[in-house]
Amino acid sequence: MSRSVPPKSAVLVLNQNYEPLNVCNTRRAIVLVLKGKAETLENGRGEIRSANALFALPSVIRLGQIIKRPMLPPRLSRREVFLRDKYVCQYCRRQSRELTLDHVIPRRLGGTHSWSNVVSACVPCNLKKAGRTPTQAGMKLLKELKVPPSRRYRDISPYLESREEWRKFVPS
Repeated sequence: MSRSVPPKSAVLVLNQNYEPLNVCNTRRAIVLVLKGKAETLENGRGEIRSANALFALPSVIRLGQIIKRPMLPPRLSRREVFLRDKYVCQYCRRQSRELTLDHVIPRRLGGTHSWSNVVSACVPCNLKKAGRTPTQAGMKLLKELKVPPSRRYRDISPYLESREEWRKFVPS
């Protein structure tokens, strides 16, 4: 195969039941199609030549066998907490990108680092609460804390703006 394929050109990989699985590069997609493990559903932009054949660049492929993928809960991280709380301080409702993590029950008082005890807080609210519980600080939480649902299509969503042909395969 020639080297004219952009190495980072993305291809949407669908399970046998048309459920989006992930994104791979063009080279990997072509190998899967040539080995008979996948079929091309949508052609990308352009073609690629080998010594004796011409291939359309795939944009969407579907695997020939079903792949079982477990639904894992999201990892507890700053970014995931901010996404769960929609970048809103859980004490004063201020929306900001300048947030901190706050343990509702401080760790020094036996609080855990878990989804049910970590919230987004703006700096002034975090300083006001300090090392106390919300009750001790005279503050209230906006909502009950829980583990956010799994975001199945997290790897795919950044591509959807530029890849219109993918939208019909990804539920909104």
